Amino acid sequence: MFTLPWQAPYDWAWMMGFLAARTVEGVERFAGQTYIRSFALDGHQGLMRVTPDEASHTLVITLSDGLLPVKEACLQRLEQLFDLRCEPQQVSAALGELAAARPGLRLPGCVDPFEQGVRAILGQLVSVAMAAKLTSRVAKAYGTPLEDDPEFICFPTPQQLALACPLALKALGMPVKRAEALIHLAQAAISGALPLTPPDNIDAAMKVLQTFPGIGRWTANYFALRGWQAKDVFLPDDYLIKQRFPGMTPAQIRRYAERWQPWRSYALLHIWYSDAFKPADQLMAK
Repeated sequence: MFTLPWQAPYDWAWMMGFLAARTVEGVERFAGQTYIRSFALDGHQGLMRVTPDEASHTLVITLSDGLLPVKEACLQRLEQLFDLRCEPQQVSAALGELAAARPGLRLPGCVDPFEQGVRAILGQLVSVAMAAKLTSRVAKAYGTPLEDDPEFICFPTPQQLALACPLALKALGMPVKRAEALIHLAQAAISGALPLTPPDNIDAAMKVLQTFPGIGRWTANYFALRGWQAKDVFLPDDYLIKQRFPGMTPAQIRRYAERWQPWRSYALLHIWYSDAFKPADQLMAK
């Protein structure tokens, strides 16, 4: 058993709810307050079990024996997924009233940027629930059953997905263009064109992502938000964000959001999950 610390406040109910809504069947599972998922790295595979202990402000983690040789990497990935290094007081001080209602909101990351890229592409123009179903179909079709627990599947590697047939992916319930985008993403991960660690220049890397087939500005930004856990990304073209800023263009919304630098990713989450949000001074954004 391992533990990782986190700073209070932390809204675990929100975080677990966010992940539960996006559960990929076969890869992830919830058992009460415990999050369970398969993971594979460098030829090692197994299950990671995670339970928050709010009394001690620690995340309690159990790794399968198969993952113990890469335990440090597993713990690092879980830190990223749950944003455990966040200093919430610093973020709240920068966001002011925007963060007052939910100071424990954290930025959901991922354990595998390639997996997150697949999720982002499959999440285009469909509901959260449908995106999870599509991702599960891809995982079951191309992933590897976990040796010690065949009820779980290890998410497909770039090498596995790069060999997929676009028409076979289409048969899982996606447009062929989206299938081709997944295959190109896998090829980019193999070649290094898709950074699997946070790049030094997030903005430049997002522009490169937008040259990939099937990846527009929204998807590139969302991938940076979760795949690289970029802290200063905002989505002015997002449908819900545009609803929160009525009468303002994406360019005006982008300028308005500059007040929340360098924590615009957290600002985005607060606005997404606050029905009561209203911009304080629209004229300043014009």
